[in-house]
Amino acid sequence: MNKYILISLVGFFLILTAGQALPFEEDIIKTSAGDLKITCIAHGTLMFTFNNKIIHIDPVGSYADYNDMPKADLIFVTHEHGDHLDQEVIEILTKEDTTIVLTEICYEAIGKGEVMKNGETATFKDIKVEAVPAYNIVHTRGENLPYHPKGDGNGYILTFGDKRVYVAGDTENTPEMKSLKNIDIAFLPMNLPYTMSPEMVANAAKAFRPAVLYPYHYSQTNPQELVTLLKDESDIEVRIRNLR
Repeated sequence: MNKYILISLVGFFLILTAGQALPFEEDIIKTSAGDLKITCIAHGTLMFTFNNKIIHIDPVGSYADYNDMPKADLIFVTHEHGDHLDQEVIEILTKEDTTIVLTEICYEAIGKGEVMKNGETATFKDIKVEAVPAYNIVHTRGENLPYHPKGDGNGYILTFGDKRVYVAGDTENTPEMKSLKNIDIAFLPMNLPYTMSPEMVANAAKAFRPAVLYPYHYSQTNPQELVTLLKDESDIEVRIRNLR
């Protein structure tokens, strides 16, 4: 092919694709009950697909066009901040039998859903769910005003077959987090001052030792710092995805 024709074709392709979002990064996790597909959308927003069920985590319209996304069987909301709770998107994703799992404050905001309090365990759509406290200890807006007060927010552990997946929400490396057991996959937030530094994430990971660790909600923090901090922990695989 003439090189000038080839250059023109490449340029035409670039024009066609300009402005279109690149596909979201996806990982497939093998479980004893079938494949779990993890779709990494952005920030604290994720989507899981498992046994023909669609599970949205903190769906927010700033990160995806949810008119083009599959409707939800389950929606989980970790807390009430606008980068995690988007009522308009929840309405778009909701179908007749959708279950929304959320905190008490989020329930008060949208007026529906199944409330889980810190420490509670429940089963929704045959998926076991554990609510883990998500809160700040060190970082505050001022004296006695943590960015995320204890009791307000949840992280969630979802069990898919023989795999336990922990989505931490906005939190620091709390005693409850560090005492977790048998976590196969963990999503831990990493942006100051709202959540954790790379050092705090590494501290938590060394305590509860997830097999796979995704830093997420990391904004301008360089995730490679976490890779360096955990380079000697051969049993913890750090996966970097575009989850700013």
